[in-house]
Amino acid sequence: MTALRSRTRRLPLEALVFAVGVSSLGAEIAAARLMAPFFGASTVIWANTIAVVLVALSVGYRVGGRLADRRPRVEALAGLVLLASVLLAVVPLVSHPFLSLSVRAFDTLSAGAFLSSLFGVLVLVAVPVLLLGAVSPWATRLRIVSVESAGEVAGRLYAISTAGSLVGTFLAALVLIPHVGTQRTFLILAAIPALVAALSLRGAALLVPAALLAALALPVGTVKPAETGRVLYETETPYQYARVVQMPDGSRRLELNEGQAIHSLWKPGTYLTDAYWDGFLVLPFTVAPRPPGSIAILGTAGGTVARAYGHYFPDTRIDAVDIDGKLFEIGRRYFGLESRPQLHEFAQDARPFLRRTGERYDSIFVDAYRQPYIPFYLATQEFFALTRERLRPGGSVIVNVGHPRGSDTLENALAATMGRVFKYVARNRIVATNTMLIGSDARISRATMVSASLPSDLVPVARDQDVEPAPLGGEVFTDDRAPVEWLIDTSIVRYAAGEGSG
Repeated sequence: MTALRSRTRRLPLEALVFAVGVSSLGAEIAAARLMAPFFGASTVIWANTIAVVLVALSVGYRVGGRLADRRPRVEALAGLVLLASVLLAVVPLVSHPFLSLSVRAFDTLSAGAFLSSLFGVLVLVAVPVLLLGAVSPWATRLRIVSVESAGEVAGRLYAISTAGSLVGTFLAALVLIPHVGTQRTFLILAAIPALVAALSLRGAALLVPAALLAALALPVGTVKPAETGRVLYETETPYQYARVVQMPDGSRRLELNEGQAIHSLWKPGTYLTDAYWDGFLVLPFTVAPRPPGSIAILGTAGGTVARAYGHYFPDTRIDAVDIDGKLFEIGRRYFGLESRPQLHEFAQDARPFLRRTGERYDSIFVDAYRQPYIPFYLATQEFFALTRERLRPGGSVIVNVGHPRGSDTLENALAATMGRVFKYVARNRIVATNTMLIGSDARISRATMVSASLPSDLVPVARDQDVEPAPLGGEVFTDDRAPVEWLIDTSIVRYAAGEGSG
């Protein structure tokens, strides 16, 4: 017993358990960010990540307990921690082939390949997390010197581990990822327990944390190379991965996370896009023949719509809202977003912004849906009731609904939900993968739009719009129940199976 007590003094077990707790949960946050540029950050992705981490920790607890009984030696535990640290550091460096395979599978909407590839990426994280999970039961076995103190020792070490997990969660989310990026976050999270373990073994073991810290100098490079075009800029904001891609024709695209949608588009020499953004410029005229005096853009991104409104309707007040303030900077640098007296930027979530603002608008644009997943709380009856309260009499709400080609399930559900709030709901299928829904208590008329006095550039845009009453027979979403992601996942699977052609 004296020998065991002497061996355990060589390693500050409490410090090691705390450090491993930091890395375990910090790695979960970092893993979600590692996948966001390729898969997005939906609750589905988070559920998969959390599930794999929990399973890995559970298996690790079991394995750690067995190893502790077989090899109750500090050196063995320290060696396991060093191995786990190296594997954790390797994750962002070797995961790119898996991520690329997953992107190709997702691009072709092959759900089976997508899920299997996603599982493969998560397995990369599961192995080091499993090894880290073995530390707490092993350390408990080493620290216990009598049966009488077993409960107190186990409780103290698991409390320390949980405290470390709390620190790791906030350290990764609030400090490391925003300031040093995902790759270096993994390296730092790996170096923390490696350093504590190496202090016990000393000698050559100290080379492991030294190498991990030296790896911080490795260039990150481009996270996700563009298949076409050239990546001009990429960054990890507190909310998402964002990049600007310049295409061969000189146009620029803003992509977020998995890049399945273009969130802003800039074309040289024009304010128009030949895409759904142009619809926002003319559809408010379906309820009133005059330019809106004020608009709110919920989901401004790089400012494609705000820029065009500032040009064509310089007297319109524009409240540009986006949860990610970094996108405003990107808009000014790469998408021609100009600072104008009538442009007001709000780095806020859309629904809290509407709840707090005292402004009333002639039109509210909802372009905050990230395809293929959308925030459910911006698609409910309660949300649209709030938008209606923020409209001036005769105002309109215009929603961009992205969907798989040929699928109208989401469109029908949102139209039915808006129909519970507005007297009139119309739709404009502007492109194959985007439908614009218009809600208003004033009559919606294409004729009003076409006959309005519009800038000459917008006259052909107005004539191209096909506005018709929207069917209202879909499911109504509420704050209590809005299965948006389930509905979209089902649409994707059906499309992949060949049922969505049309």
